[in-house]
This record gives sequence, C-alpha cells and structure tokens, in this order.
Amino acid sequence: MRSSLTNLTCSILASLFLCFVLSCKQSSEHPHSHSDHAHGHSHADKEGHGHGSHGTHGSDKTSEINDDNLSYSKEKHLKNVRQLTFGGDNAEAYWSFDDKYLVFQSTNKDWGVECDQIYIMDPFTEKKPTDKAKIVSTGKGRTTCSYFMPGNQEIIYSSTHKGDAACPHVPERNGGKYTWPIYADFEIYTADLDGTLTKQLTDSPGYDAEPTVSPKGDLIVFTSIRSGDLELYTMKTDGSDVKQVTNGLGYDGGAFFSPDGTKLIFRSSRPKTDEEIKEYKDLLKQGLVQPTAMELYVCNVDGSDLKKITDLGNANWAPFFHPSGEKVIFSSNHKSKRGFPFNLFMVNLDGTGLEQITFDDTFDSFPMFSHDGKHLVFASNRNNGGTRDTNLFLAEWVD
Repeated sequence: MRSSLTNLTCSILASLFLCFVLSCKQSSEHPHSHSDHAHGHSHADKEGHGHGSHGTHGSDKTSEINDDNLSYSKEKHLKNVRQLTFGGDNAEAYWSFDDKYLVFQSTNKDWGVECDQIYIMDPFTEKKPTDKAKIVSTGKGRTTCSYFMPGNQEIIYSSTHKGDAACPHVPERNGGKYTWPIYADFEIYTADLDGTLTKQLTDSPGYDAEPTVSPKGDLIVFTSIRSGDLELYTMKTDGSDVKQVTNGLGYDGGAFFSPDGTKLIFRSSRPKTDEEIKEYKDLLKQGLVQPTAMELYVCNVDGSDLKKITDLGNANWAPFFHPSGEKVIFSSNHKSKRGFPFNLFMVNLDGTGLEQITFDDTFDSFPMFSHDGKHLVFASNRNNGGTRDTNLFLAEWVD
C-alpha cells in the first residue's frame, strides 16, 4: 500500500503491508502497506501486519538486536537509529526538498482519526511517545501517498474525501487471498502546511493516487486507472500536460524519480499466463489488486527503455533511488516462504549486486533517502512492544 502499507496506492500501505502504500496492510502471506495502497507510494488492512516485536517469528530471526533495541548488528549501513513515532500505523514518510521535514500518513487512535491522514514533522527534534504530529490533510475520507511540492510550502497527497467524508470500507479477503482496494474516489490534491487545500490536480473517473514529485521540481508521476488498467502517468505540477508512461497489463505503481529526474523506478505485477490475466482483470473489475507478486522496473520518464531489474519472486516493492542514481533500495520478502519477514535490500540498476540492508524479523519498508544522502527514513515493526504498531525510524546512512 510509493508501499502498504494501503491500496498499493502510493501503493504499496499507504497498504501493501497497508499507500503496498499506491502508500501510502496484510496477512502473513503478503506485504503490508500501512495505507490502502502502499506507495508502496502505499494503503489499511492490518491483518498479520506486525505480529509483535523481535523474536516472534522464531526461525525468521536473522540477526541480533543491538542494545538500543532499534537496530541489528548486521545493519552496517544504518547509524544512530532513532524512533520518530510511537504507536499506530505510520508509513510513507518522505523528505521535504530542503531535508528539514517529513510528510507521512498515519492512523493513530490517540490522534483522533479513524483512518489514514497526512501529517508533517521535524525529524531532528527529540520525540516523546505523547507527541502528536501536525495534521495537514482534511481529516476526512482516507488519504495516502503524500509528498512535498517544490519550495516546501505545499504538499501533495491522494484523498477520497470528495466522494465521501467517511472512511471507505476495507474489503474482506477475496477467496482467502490478500488484496488491496483501489478506491475510485481517490483524487490528487495539493495543500498548504496549515492543511488548507490549494488545488485538485486530477478529476477523472476511478483511481488517481500515488503521486511523487521530481527532484527537478517540474513533474509529478502518479498511478491512474483512466485507461482501464493501472498505469503510470506524468503531469506538470499544476496538473496540466498529462502523459501516459506505461502500457503493460498489470498494476504499475509506487513510482519515484531518479535524483536527476530522468528515470522512474516502480513496482509492477505483470500477469503472464491466461489464469493470471483472468484473475487480475476479474479483481480489477471489483476495484481490487493482489500485490503478492511484484517485481521492480525502471524506465525513462517518457516510458522508453523499460527494464525489469528484479526477478526475485514474492513481493518486491517500495523502491527508491540511492543518491548516486545507480542503485535502488526496496522492500522484499523474497527470502521468505511464509510471507515474512520483509526487509530492505539494495540492488544495482542492472539487477546485479543484491545486498540486504535491514535484518528485522517482521517488517521494514518505505525507505527514502534525504536529498543530501545523509539520512534514511523507513517504517518498521521493530521495537513495538509486541503490538502490531508500525513506526517511523530515522538513521544516518553509511555507504
């Protein structure tokens, strides 16, 4: 649920885990996006998501926890890990262009909201469990897949509030299979840092969500069903000049730009067999996607030079470019036969050099590097006191 996790809206949870997200949640067989999408960008099914803290999966335990209870001994790329939230479902935290703030989505009963809303925080000030972040969405409907706009004075996010102010229904499992809802009411909006809506950027029938902004500040990439399938599109920051990027059958979502703004990395479920194609199309007619089999693809911003860069199996999602532009960090459960754990991995753009970055025994996802490359923010079930809470963590990055 750009996820989960949330539909895979921003796409994977937003809910992969709950959007993948799309980011912007799941069972022990699937990714959990905290939003309903999982923006990977990205989405709100919480079943099986975060079955407690370290050690609860027995043979899945992959590394020893450090004394701080926030990092593992094998996590050599992470230094001085700090916890930023303390309870609820928090995911898809993305940096402002000046690296001073994070915008993220959260469902936290102590904050008085019933489903995902958008918040901002200063990640460098000390956080207490009682601290409440500043809400910058309307508080209505479900939101997912937020991102800062150029200039750092506005944010962009997806919301269902215009269609219905209530939280949308989370569908039951479809034939026992984990699915993400693709809410037709999702449209993309901008708002100022006080939460006042400034513009509606999309207005088409069906799902429009999972937006992220180019580091160049000129384009937005998002996922839409306007063609009848879930494809990637770009538009200018004022919502004009919409162009379709992908056209292959399957869910394309959770896209992010490369540091130079020339490429896109995204997750995709590309059904191949007649049975897979039928299942995908049947679910899509019901407003659902099944995010349990996804691989990563990279292409130019116009969709040319499309390449599949992973072929690992299971769910590979929530990708983000390394500051060098030559590697990608992402979340994956490809090592698991049971669905868990999800951990962060790094891979070169040609698919070589796969390296495991985190070693949690439940769930790590939604990584984003600060623009200066000094910090990594991510969502995790670590240190949650045996609950299913997903919290945000900040680490200094060591190459």
